[in-house]
Amino acid sequence: MGPPESAAELGADAVELREPEPCEPEPASPDDEPTDAPGRGRCWPWGAGACGSRGEPAKKKAPCPGLGLFYTVLSAFLFSVASLFVKKVQDVHAVEISAFRCVFQMLVIIPCLIYRKTGFIGPKGQRLFLLLRGVFGSSAMILMYYAFQTTSLADATVIAFSCPVFTSIFAWIFLKEKYSLWDAFFTLFALVGVILIVRPPFLFGSDTSGMRESYSEHIKGTFAAIGHAVLAAMTLVILRKMGKSVDYFLSIWYYVILGLPECIIILFVIGGWSLPYCGLDRLFLILIGLLGLGGQIFITKAVQIEKAGLVAIMKTMDVVFAFIFQIAFFDNMPTWWTVGGALCVVASTTGATVRRWIQSSK
Repeated sequence: MGPPESAAELGADAVELREPEPCEPEPASPDDEPTDAPGRGRCWPWGAGACGSRGEPAKKKAPCPGLGLFYTVLSAFLFSVASLFVKKVQDVHAVEISAFRCVFQMLVIIPCLIYRKTGFIGPKGQRLFLLLRGVFGSSAMILMYYAFQTTSLADATVIAFSCPVFTSIFAWIFLKEKYSLWDAFFTLFALVGVILIVRPPFLFGSDTSGMRESYSEHIKGTFAAIGHAVLAAMTLVILRKMGKSVDYFLSIWYYVILGLPECIIILFVIGGWSLPYCGLDRLFLILIGLLGLGGQIFITKAVQIEKAGLVAIMKTMDVVFAFIFQIAFFDNMPTWWTVGGALCVVASTTGATVRRWIQSSK
C-alpha cells in the first residue's frame, strides 16, 4: 500500500483539515523562569501556529479547473505520436510491438515503484480492479495496434472513438455517475463526426475511394478498433472506480505485467515473433514504449480528478492529431466527409471543455 504522501499528491478528494480546538494554558508558577518554548500543559501564544493556534489552518488546494482535461489532451498527443510510429514500423506484428512497449515501460515503472515505496501488489481491496485494469488495458492496446496496421491511421483512430458511448454507459451503470442531456448531446455529436469520417457502407453505399488497403483488411481493422473502444471504456471506468486509493504508477504496473505474458502467449500461438531488421524500427519501438508510458500516466491522472465520461469525450482530440499526422507523414488528404466529421469532433470537445469551465466557476 502506498505511503500517505502518494495519496496526498493526488489530493482532489483529500480530507479537509480542521482547526484544532484551543486549549487553555495553566497558570504560571512564580518560580517558573520565562522561556521561549512552552512548558508542559502550556500553549503557544494565539496565532503562533501550534496547539490552540487561531491562525488560518493549512488548506488543501483544489485541483486547477480543467486540469484533468489538459492531462487528457496531453495524453492524446503522446498516444497519437506513438500511433504514428506503430504505423511506420515495418515487418513487426502488432502483438510484438505491444510486447516491446510493455518491456520498455516495465523498465521505467519498476524503479519508480521502488522510489515511491508503493509495493508491487496494491491495496487488498483494489487488487481485483487492478487485475481487470491490466487485462482490459493490455488487450485494448493490442487491438488498437492491430487496427493501425490493417487500416489507415485516421480510420482506426476515429472508429475507436465510439469509446465515449460505452464509457458514459458503463460509468452510469457501475459508478452511478449522472448522465445529463449535455453529456448525451456532446457524445452524440462526437459520434456523428465519427460516422462521417468512417462512412460505413450501409449508410454511404459501396464507395471505397481513398481506401488504400483491401476491404477484408479494412474490416479486420474496423472490428479491432471497435473492440479497443469497448475495452478502453471499461479501463477508464475501472480507473475512476479505484480513484486515488491506488498510485497511478501501480496501475500502470499491472497494465504492463499482465500485458507482457498475454503478448508472449499470443505470439507463441500465431508464430508471429520476428526481430526488427532496421535500426530505425528499433528506435521506433523504444519511442512507442516511452510515449505510451507518458500517455498512460497522464490519462490515469486525468480520470482520477475528472469524470470518466468527460475524459473519454475530451480524448477525441486523438482524432485531430491522427488526421494531422496522416496528411503530414502519409500524404493522404482527407475528403470533405472527413473534414465535416473532424469539425463535429472538435466542436464536441470544445463544448465539453467550455461546460467544464462554466461548472467550475459557479
